[in-house]
Amino acid sequence: MKIEKVKNYNQKLLAILGTIGGIFLVVALVSFISIVIQEHRRFDYNEPETGILSEEKIEKLQKENKREQVISYENPILIDSLNLNYIIPVSHKTLNEKEDITGLLNAFTSSDSEEFTKKDERYSARFYGEFNNIIVYNANSGINKKLFDTRINFNKIKTEYFENEILILIKASEKDTFKDGVINLKDFSSLYVYSFKENKMRKIGVEGMDIYNFKFINKSKDLLIEFGIDKNKDGTFESYNEPTIIKKYDFKNDKIIEIIDPKINSELQRTLEGTKK
Repeated sequence: MKIEKVKNYNQKLLAILGTIGGIFLVVALVSFISIVIQEHRRFDYNEPETGILSEEKIEKLQKENKREQVISYENPILIDSLNLNYIIPVSHKTLNEKEDITGLLNAFTSSDSEEFTKKDERYSARFYGEFNNIIVYNANSGINKKLFDTRINFNKIKTEYFENEILILIKASEKDTFKDGVINLKDFSSLYVYSFKENKMRKIGVEGMDIYNFKFINKSKDLLIEFGIDKNKDGTFESYNEPTIIKKYDFKNDKIIEIIDPKINSELQRTLEGTKK
């Protein structure tokens, strides 16, 4: 009889301990999944960004003497330690409600930016956010200047270091080609390359195409650029069902060069579609 009571007690105890252990495992699993989701959202740079308002929306707001977005300065980033050259990314914030345009001072806000680096044969760095301009600031002279005179939007700043040169590369959109009321990376983009040595900005692009990707040719300032082709003419490039083409940018001569032979391109397409016999 006593043995039976002990067995029953042990079974109940094991059942309670098992239940408690199961609860702890469920809580731990839920906590782990929550942390993973938060970290993914924190570093997911493919999330849609708000962009800047289209020209049509801006015109309507100006008639009302109103604005919906204000500029915001990010933390200065040291680009050239020898000459103390910094870049100050200029981002923007979308207001909850429209406000009167009363002056620039009321528009200023500030925020922090995070810095991410990627090692290569040359040193390079990338900075992420939602930007509409860049200020180049020299700490020695106090001189600063903005790189763009037009309304543009971009989410990444890439710096590339050469032996005697520093380049800033920006893939940016400047027109609401998708016609959704904002200028963002759904719209066609161009590649902007600023040279500290030349004190000059270059614009690289093809009308009606999107800059999808780019990379430097090894030990060179020339670029291989992947252009997205808008086959359905809807004003945006969709990489999952629209094609890309590769072109070369000749840095010295500032021009885009075809690298795929048209004959080979035609033969490849005919082979794919089965019209080549």
